[in-house]
Amino acid sequence: MNRISDIRIIASFLIMFAFSTAMAQDKKFTLDDLNYGGNNYHNMTPKNRYATWWGDILVRTDAEECMTVDKKNGKETMLFSIDDINKWAATDEKTKIRSLFGAKFPYSEKPLVLVRNRAERMLIDFKAKKVVWRQTCENETSADWNEVSRNVAFVKDYNLYVTDDNGDTHQLTNDGSRDIVYGQSVHRDEFGIFKGTFWSNNGKNLAFYRMDQSMVADYPLVNIDTRIATEEPEKYPMAGETSHEVSIGIYNTVTKETTYLETGDPKDRYFTNITWSPDNKTLYLIEVNRDQTDMSLDAYSALTGKKIKSLYKEHHDKYVQPTTPITFLPWDENKFILQSQRDGFNHLYLFDTEGNEIKQLTSGEWVVIDLMGFNLKNKSAIILSTEASPIQNNIYTVNIKTGKRTLMDNGKGCHANTYDNGGHRTPAVSNSGSYIMDNYTEPEVPRKIDIINTNTAKVTNWFTADNPWEGYAVPEFSCGTIKSVDGTTDLFYRMVKPADFDNTKKYPAIVYVYGGPNVRNVEARWNYWSRGWETYMSQKGYVLFILDNRGSSDRGRDFEQATFRKLGVEEMKDQIKGVEYLKSLNYIDSTRLGVHGWSYGGFMTTSLMTTYPDVFKVGVAGGPVIDWKFYEVMYGERYMDTPQNNPDGYKQTSLINKAKNLKGKLQIITGMNDPVVVPQHCLSFIKACIEAGTQPDFFVYPGEPHNMRGKQSVHLHERITQYFEDYLKGKSE
Repeated sequence: MNRISDIRIIASFLIMFAFSTAMAQDKKFTLDDLNYGGNNYHNMTPKNRYATWWGDILVRTDAEECMTVDKKNGKETMLFSIDDINKWAATDEKTKIRSLFGAKFPYSEKPLVLVRNRAERMLIDFKAKKVVWRQTCENETSADWNEVSRNVAFVKDYNLYVTDDNGDTHQLTNDGSRDIVYGQSVHRDEFGIFKGTFWSNNGKNLAFYRMDQSMVADYPLVNIDTRIATEEPEKYPMAGETSHEVSIGIYNTVTKETTYLETGDPKDRYFTNITWSPDNKTLYLIEVNRDQTDMSLDAYSALTGKKIKSLYKEHHDKYVQPTTPITFLPWDENKFILQSQRDGFNHLYLFDTEGNEIKQLTSGEWVVIDLMGFNLKNKSAIILSTEASPIQNNIYTVNIKTGKRTLMDNGKGCHANTYDNGGHRTPAVSNSGSYIMDNYTEPEVPRKIDIINTNTAKVTNWFTADNPWEGYAVPEFSCGTIKSVDGTTDLFYRMVKPADFDNTKKYPAIVYVYGGPNVRNVEARWNYWSRGWETYMSQKGYVLFILDNRGSSDRGRDFEQATFRKLGVEEMKDQIKGVEYLKSLNYIDSTRLGVHGWSYGGFMTTSLMTTYPDVFKVGVAGGPVIDWKFYEVMYGERYMDTPQNNPDGYKQTSLINKAKNLKGKLQIITGMNDPVVVPQHCLSFIKACIEAGTQPDFFVYPGEPHNMRGKQSVHLHERITQYFEDYLKGKSE
């Protein structure tokens, strides 16, 4: 009897365990889990490790401690804790350093760590256990610190300042204002520009942007949080209108004098991609004309500001798009690498400082994504490229002498997912280039971090993240290709199906779209880089389809420029090819197709709803461009030319003219204070719909910019979801 009872108890336990396990595997996602503004989002993303290089020593920087990482086995050893740092710095509760995530080790041969609190930045000798240098850092904006001179440049009340290593602050400008902007990003952050100050290598000379935008029209954004709403205008140069004028100054910290480059009349010219010569005597920049058809690599004297010579010129009848400064070889100050897509794909070219092209270093029908650094021992460049696949990013070394490329990673997925402020992968490479911290992911790998020895190609795994979605009902993610409307070009797509997918049923489908230049939606990352909202919608019984059409990035110049002067036209043709593919699938209900996108994707969504009104039943367009004449000069004119020179193209792509075609349910959403796609876009479309008698829905987020933040993002995605639930879901056939 006892044995029989025991068997029954065990059997009951196994049944309960199996049931609870099945229930655990069926856990459902919430928007708080999947949206970056959600309360549980941080627990649902793959865990990470943050690190920086101390010469060739890898240091893990955590909130509470810094640890060295053994590059042979990944073992971590305590270097110091935040309590140690605060003890050595003699801080109190008000002045204490609260995190070590931002700790830097600027000197390869010295045990010094750079940290800061709200009032000071300081260098602490962690072997001597004491502060060796301090510098005030209160009220700094756009701070740019140089490790050689220990000078810092910063902006305060629109003016530019420098504080030297002795703590003395010098005001460089006096006329800073909304109209005259110093030391900040110019040209609307195009051409790879993300800051406005550039220290020479020795930290004694500071190049900086001066932007005069007094002639640029104000766009009237409004702050409604004041008792009576107040104006918060944005300087916004629209396509075909007057743009700002930029000049470049050089401040000498020794003489305390400023010299401006003698570039001539700055009107309708873009000065981009600034870099210093190794000897600190010459400043290089790439100038682009207003039409963006010509670029010139020019050298200027840092002492006199006079132009020395033009080293390289490039022309393309559609547009050129330089986004990276030249990079000097660390072992030869007379040679540099220029990146160009003049042969149709972005590649590396070796030049000397006389402007002589020595050779093309890389070639092929693939793109160099990034020049990450150099291996000093082997005299090779370290690059990230799409050579292995158009949807991958892989690390290669390129021998400067022979051009031989050597794959450094496993040849799968997307690698080197660590970035500096400019979006480049240089923090991944150690000072000598002998090691790479390779933070990567694959479609079925949430995250791994390897340490690669670039001299021996030996790889050590340091960290492997657990799957944060373990125990949840995970959708089916897949990737494939279809042919473009041109009949020859492969287009990559991602598809997301419900976890309980049944191909005998009919599912409503939503096309998520971006479609514009400089973005690639489908990548060989975890779950093919699917957005959390796609998982949420698949859980509700939808199939999601995402296609990278011609015009999107990292497929070469011709692929991107297929949309020139007619944005949206060719992209829509490719998206409709995707729709045709969807309709060919027996499990897709072709009467219940939806479309959603944001920004350029909002433009595409509205375009598709009004150009193919019988195809899509429901659409949600966020922050949509409606008419390109309302968009900014640099981006808009590159791809569309000016309204004056391309009136037919602007007319053909304007959605104001298509408002009358709307048949399905379309919800337009915008941030009321959007400084990128200004509210005039949405409002003009709504006005045209009223005049035409069509009925879109409209929702505004007061005070929000181009993208919703925090809890507003969760609210936004709840709203988008509910719109499809209300108008697309319906009953399955």
